[in-house]
Amino acid sequence: MLTGLFLLAVLFVILLYALTPETPIARGPILLASFIAILIGGMLCILFLLRWLLRPYQKLVGEAERASVNAQTLKSQDEAEFVLETFQSVVSQLQEQRKELEQLSAEARERASSAEKFSERIVASLPSGLIAFDGAGLSMAINAPGRTLLEVDGSALGESYEQLFGAQTELASMIGDCLQNGTVYRRSEIEAVGSNGRLRTIGATIAPIELPPERGPRGALCLLTDITEVTELREQVALKNNLESLGEMSAGLAHEFKNAIATLQGYAQLLQSLELNDKAQVAASSLLNEVRNLSSMVTAFLNFARPQPLQLEQLSVAELIKDCAAELEPVFQELCVELVIDSSEPLVVRADERMLRLALLNLMRNAAEAIPEEKTERKVVVRTGPTTIEVRDTGTGIPLAQLQKIFIPFFTTKAKGHGVGLALTHRIISQHGGTLTAANSSSGGAIFTIRFGRR
Repeated sequence: MLTGLFLLAVLFVILLYALTPETPIARGPILLASFIAILIGGMLCILFLLRWLLRPYQKLVGEAERASVNAQTLKSQDEAEFVLETFQSVVSQLQEQRKELEQLSAEARERASSAEKFSERIVASLPSGLIAFDGAGLSMAINAPGRTLLEVDGSALGESYEQLFGAQTELASMIGDCLQNGTVYRRSEIEAVGSNGRLRTIGATIAPIELPPERGPRGALCLLTDITEVTELREQVALKNNLESLGEMSAGLAHEFKNAIATLQGYAQLLQSLELNDKAQVAASSLLNEVRNLSSMVTAFLNFARPQPLQLEQLSVAELIKDCAAELEPVFQELCVELVIDSSEPLVVRADERMLRLALLNLMRNAAEAIPEEKTERKVVVRTGPTTIEVRDTGTGIPLAQLQKIFIPFFTTKAKGHGVGLALTHRIISQHGGTLTAANSSSGGAIFTIRFGRR
């Protein structure tokens, strides 16, 4: 377009020049204008030419700029996508880790729960009583045997050891010493009286335990075991050995006493046959009675010291008790005591009828004589179980200090007793392989229990 304009300008100048008169003055300005027009036209042509020549370069520069812009745009998009992908990857990993942590936490809780249940099963299956106390002396755990020994229920949790042990001051003192000083007690034996009035022996082991800080600096773990039967068996064996030794030593002496007593009895009978005044007759009669009592005591002691071989046979205990009741009926009527026999559970034993009868007669007579005259309820109950015979009275019971002595020969609390009956009864039951124990009933009175071996 510029080239066309330039050519038109040149043609116009030429035409103007041709029409102008041929004078220097007239054609001078036209030549100058033509020169200027040609100069400007040439410059425009040159510029146009340069522009035309530089068009590919400009096009390349434009493309390069557009490519740069596109590259930057793509780069920005790639970086955003990279960041987004990285963030999504991190979130995904975090979610996976969270799931793993949740799984591990669930497994840890399950293991903790399993361990806790296992510990609870161990504590519950212990045959001994287990009581745990925190630093303040409050009970944290009590298993079933522990509740049975302490005669409490599940509501005892949270009670202090002073309230829990009640009258067992010795045991409470041991717990307090363990909490304060960390003292350990191993296999200590404690005497306790149950709600039924029976004296029990409890073996106690007490040791300190470490606790979480919120529970206190130190707790105490107490293991309790009812060793009454073990203690009774140990005492029975010791008593049996002592009585056997005593019997062996005194049998010969008693035999000599019996010979001397027989001589005294003969002289007393001789005095009665003589013609004496009334006072002498009374004295001779009293002397004969005393000699006979002494002879009876020595005979009983000899029976104890030198037991006869047993003649064993199958016996119905119920029938034997009825025979003993019939024999003792005058005694019970004289003492105004009611005899109650409960043989709802039949018991058959292999025993010597004569010796077992003697043992039952001693126990039933002693039970009737143990009831004071001032007692309004005067009753003796004889009850049989699967392997036991129980004789219970409604008297005042046996003092605790005498419970360990009543089976020792010549120990008696009766004014007219000689203290051989219970010792002989104990010896007879021991010969039959059984045990004889004495205790006090919670309702008053004493309970003598014969236990035979399993049939």
